[in-house]
Amino acid sequence: MSGVLPIALEESVKIVGVMVHTVKEYIALMELHSDVPEERVLEVFREFTGEIYQRPPLRSSVRRNIRIRRIHKIEVLDHDGRLYLIRVVTDPGTYIRKLIHDIGLILGVGAHMRELRRVRAGVFREDLNMVTLHRLSEAMYLYKEEGEERYLRECILPVEYGISHLPKIVVDVHTVDPIARGAQLAIPGIVLFDKSIERGDVIAILSPRGELVAVARSLMNSEEIMMKSKGIVASTMRVLMRPDIYPRWIKKGI
Repeated sequence: MSGVLPIALEESVKIVGVMVHTVKEYIALMELHSDVPEERVLEVFREFTGEIYQRPPLRSSVRRNIRIRRIHKIEVLDHDGRLYLIRVVTDPGTYIRKLIHDIGLILGVGAHMRELRRVRAGVFREDLNMVTLHRLSEAMYLYKEEGEERYLRECILPVEYGISHLPKIVVDVHTVDPIARGAQLAIPGIVLFDKSIERGDVIAILSPRGELVAVARSLMNSEEIMMKSKGIVASTMRVLMRPDIYPRWIKKGI
């Protein structure tokens, strides 16, 4: 397989799970083992759209337990005889090779995957922000030899880009440091929040400057945050900002 592979550096490694467990998009070349009318192939594609049961293949890095995955879309990009070039949008953890194998079984003729390319992983897209290792190597060379960091900055995106798909809460200056020390987020420290937050959502906690402070699990939805004046809003999962960058919280009256 070729294509998009998000790579995290230093502290941003802490949000790899958030970046990886997002919708994926693939371009795959499927070859049928015998001739099948195109209408029948399209019909089976529709049957495999939605929630499916899938057992990981023998060559996989996870236990081969049957699990449910959602196929958001299967689209035919090109077709030549037994060859189908398809675009698949799916939940993370879906094995495209196994998907094509199962489609071949339902068609009754068998099928296998000849090529696969991942063109999107969450917010990272091949046509938008992917860079090749060759380009990264050249940017690094220019930085080391000439001190030119412009090209390196084009290759390495800020960590905030990786969480741009998450609901967000902005906290005030005095709440940043407690969160950076692992505290849970309470309502009095909130300045702004997305109106689409649901209980259980993974959310991003940002400083007033838009810096990523931590990733947390929401304990309230947006309506509850709006209506209540106190209470714990989110349980901190991973902290990315170091303590002592923002002023320490001081209890009023002391």
